[in-house]
Amino acid sequence: MNVIIYTRVSTTKEHQESSLNRQQELLYRWADELQAKVIQTISEQHSGYDLNRKGLYELLDNLKSGSIDAVFVQDETRLGRGEAKLAIIHQLNRYKCRIFSYQQGGELELDASDSTVLHIIAKVEELQRKMMNQKISWGMQRAIREKGYNPTRNLKNQGTGGREKKRVPVEQIVALKRKKLTYEEISATLKGFGYNVSRATVHRRYQEWLKNQQLEGAANDETTGKI
Repeated sequence: MNVIIYTRVSTTKEHQESSLNRQQELLYRWADELQAKVIQTISEQHSGYDLNRKGLYELLDNLKSGSIDAVFVQDETRLGRGEAKLAIIHQLNRYKCRIFSYQQGGELELDASDSTVLHIIAKVEELQRKMMNQKISWGMQRAIREKGYNPTRNLKNQGTGGREKKRVPVEQIVALKRKKLTYEEISATLKGFGYNVSRATVHRRYQEWLKNQQLEGAANDETTGKI
């Protein structure tokens, strides 16, 4: 089991620094007893109510690789306090990262109220994902049914095994805009076909296209005038 040891104290006072050292020594011995491999140790002196912590960001960033199985802490308050604690635990759960508390002698067990809050948060996120997927589907159906858009005409990289498309399809944005779709509808439609573009990106690229068209038109007029 690959683990990260996380220790925290709330202030920068000298006696708090010794507390950090004690936490580290305690957790290293515990990891050795559990035959866990310590990949990294993160220590910081910061309030547990604050989410803006360099060490916390480093911890979450390291979890993105998927190679960390668990985080070892002295107790759950070392991760954070109040709402900040629940937010951090929720993020760790999203990364499928287990939390081991030395105080509890094993994997962290939350009280009933904290567990209920985390369950509600997870359900809300699930509902938001479903609503977004449905919104994308509605946007695609409306574009095809009501406005005559055929997305297969201009799709690039077809037959490449579903590889994610990185390029922003300006030609399709222009075509959909001419069909009187809103920027939000265009974004939803393109997302359904593998283009991860936001409403703001669609708007920006369309405005860039309009500007280029104006510049080209001015250049053509100047050339015609010279002739």
